[in-house]
Amino acid sequence: MWAVSTLTMLLLAGLLPDFRLQSPTGDSATRIAVTAACGAGAFGLLSAVVWPLLVRLLLLVPALVLGLLVFFLNGSLLLLALRLNPSGRGDVAPETAVIVAAVMSAVASATGAALAVRDDDAYRRRLLRLADRRRRAGPPCPDTPGLVCIQLDGVGHDVLTDAVAQGLMPTVARWLSTVDGMQPTHRLTPWRTDWSSQTGASQLGILHGSTFDVPAFRWYEKDRGEVMVCNRPTSAAELQRRAISHTADGGLLTVDGASRGNLFGGGAAEQALVLSIAARRRGRENRSRAGYFAYFADPANAVRTALSFLAEVGREIGQSTRARFRRQRPRVGRGGLYPLVRAFATVVERDVVVAAVMGDLLAGRTVVYADLVAYDEVAHHSGPHSRDAAKVLQRLDRSLALVEKAAEHARRPYRIVVLSDHGQSPGETFRSRYGLTLTDLVRAGCGLPVPRRAERTRSGAEARAAVRAALRRPEEERHDEHRPGRDSEPVVLASGNLGLVSFPDVPHRMTKEEIDARHPALLPTLANHPGIGFLLVRSERHGGVLLGPFGTEIPLADLDEEPGPLARFGPGAADAVRRTHTFPHTADIMVNSAHDPADGEVLAFEEQIGSHGGLGGAQSRPFLLSPLTLTAPTADGAELVGAEDVHHVLRRWLHEAHGPQVPLTEPAREERAA
Repeated sequence: MWAVSTLTMLLLAGLLPDFRLQSPTGDSATRIAVTAACGAGAFGLLSAVVWPLLVRLLLLVPALVLGLLVFFLNGSLLLLALRLNPSGRGDVAPETAVIVAAVMSAVASATGAALAVRDDDAYRRRLLRLADRRRRAGPPCPDTPGLVCIQLDGVGHDVLTDAVAQGLMPTVARWLSTVDGMQPTHRLTPWRTDWSSQTGASQLGILHGSTFDVPAFRWYEKDRGEVMVCNRPTSAAELQRRAISHTADGGLLTVDGASRGNLFGGGAAEQALVLSIAARRRGRENRSRAGYFAYFADPANAVRTALSFLAEVGREIGQSTRARFRRQRPRVGRGGLYPLVRAFATVVERDVVVAAVMGDLLAGRTVVYADLVAYDEVAHHSGPHSRDAAKVLQRLDRSLALVEKAAEHARRPYRIVVLSDHGQSPGETFRSRYGLTLTDLVRAGCGLPVPRRAERTRSGAEARAAVRAALRRPEEERHDEHRPGRDSEPVVLASGNLGLVSFPDVPHRMTKEEIDARHPALLPTLANHPGIGFLLVRSERHGGVLLGPFGTEIPLADLDEEPGPLARFGPGAADAVRRTHTFPHTADIMVNSAHDPADGEVLAFEEQIGSHGGLGGAQSRPFLLSPLTLTAPTADGAELVGAEDVHHVLRRWLHEAHGPQVPLTEPAREERAA
């Protein structure tokens, strides 16, 4: 490493006019080589000793700002290294020092990786630097198998199988034995989400065993006068508290667990980049940003991620420009800060979370759950079957290979489970097809003024919230949007292709009869619109009814015999709708967009051409990829229905490995049926 760094410094001194390793009068080749060796050695030592201290101090700085400071800090260390050079030679302009330091760090990283490929001990030593020193100094690691769960956010079952068939995910293909006639090590199981097919509900169910009273990604709660948003830290903390109260259990990760990059903690003692704790005051109990230090403490990691970040920004700008010039349809706006959001999700968040997971494996933790949001963010704006999204899947597969390699060097055996929380359904937006938003349509049905030009509906993807948390600006909406005025105007919210309409001045959930008396044209306007699939409203006579076009009105109790408009949404739709109807905070009117079963398309009420949140298409069909060494997820080919079922499967696997310390619970079948 030292030799390669010395040669790199000599080469850069020959190429860059503002970087010299000799005196103005000239030196011998030997003297120049000694100067380069001393400078490279000093730079390496400073990077190893001083850099981690700088990063720890700079944890007070937002993570994205730290990423931008990487080059400046590296250049400063190089300047200091040349000043400390015992040869007394060496000079570089400050702006050139940034370039020299970045190149040297990148070369050092590549060299270290190349050496590690040939030397397992070197690779192990490199990985061990990511582990928690306190854990390594603790008691001996048990020999029972640990469980590591990697969530590929938004990757549907069909998207995964297509990617494997196309050779985009060789690691997953090897696990499923679709290459070279190898024996399979994993099984692939699809599962079905509830009506609210989004990360907030699914991950809460997977980690805490309850999706109760999570009707959508965002909804209005009349009793509190607030909008709940799953990717808002204060909302995430409240949802986690409610789930723990509902189940009387701390979560899946309570026994020596780690939660990385998730919305919720799952009861883990070790949490990093977890949104539900991001709103707390910084302290020992709040380590949501600790994962940044574990990763950026290595200057090679910092430089590599910063360079990849810039490359990803350029890649997104190029891809969006091509899509615009080709007049690609469907298409949504990808300007503003979106290139930075995408780069954070696909580079920074991925690298930091994967490094944290590798450290957890080497520390010997019992159970780890981590979320990688890269695919979900890109698919929202480029489409779930786009080339952009396919490239992300390739990089995620390489991340799985890194985790697998780290597991081989861990102090205990590990079983790697890969799963998703939902899929994504393609389709253009409701606004682009009809020239108005759901809010406009609701206002028209209520006889309220409608703007001449439809405004864009804000898109609320998980990665955007992670960026805001990293910038210490966790609140997504403005304060006045959290507390709508107590007047007669409706609150209209969107969660993918699921819309929610609430009247804040009525303290209870309104019935169909009350809505008709107040706004006679509203329900017919919505139900008969070609972009609307069906409505759910409360009924004084039937308890709850499903509304469709041409006066269709079906009591929820009759949906099995007479599904009506629900027939297009596939099996399980009636059960999902009936369950959501029982939630205390279900909106006055639940609106699901139209769905075309032929091509799986839906119409998003947000600015997304790959969406999820309601019923229709691939969004409701995620996957569970588990080792064959674990018992089958279900018996006799039964279907996994809802994230709560997935929670109980994961808990059963932990119980089988660790016994009574992981209590075994049964799925709440009776509650779901009721």
